[in-house]
Amino acid sequence: MVIDVSELFSNKNTRKKIHLDLEKDKFFYENEFVQFSKPVKLDLILKPNGDEIDLSGEIETELLLACSRCLETFSYSVNIELNERLSKTLKSEDEDIIFINNDRLDLDEIVENNIISMLPIKRLCSKGCKGLCHHCGINLNHSTCKCAIDDVDPRLAKLKELFLTD
Repeated sequence: MVIDVSELFSNKNTRKKIHLDLEKDKFFYENEFVQFSKPVKLDLILKPNGDEIDLSGEIETELLLACSRCLETFSYSVNIELNERLSKTLKSEDEDIIFINNDRLDLDEIVENNIISMLPIKRLCSKGCKGLCHHCGINLNHSTCKCAIDDVDPRLAKLKELFLTD
């Protein structure tokens, strides 16, 4: 969703409050789809600050992510506090300022970038997730398998013998 912010640049005494429920399906990030299970709730305040606009507010939604260990899909709640600076001019020293082109602010881009920045690197359905068996691929959270666990890298076999003799 794109909103017009031209009045904020022209009238410095104006504030703009935005309360929206964005219906988003999914977006693509690093070879996977990040899927939304609930609408994205946006509560934003835009106010002029010199040649810039200060954007503050909150993003709230729920995502469906794949567990890094067992590959099961699980719900992940998102609640992000926003504090961004927006500008029509792009300066090399202002890396943390969002550039606005033609007085239009793309809320989808802001939502996606903030969600990407807070996604966990290792996405786990639970702290105690056992993952998949390395041999047969069964989900160890739901059942057990009878695969041998004693597989040792041949380069480390001598170390294993040392620990068994003590």
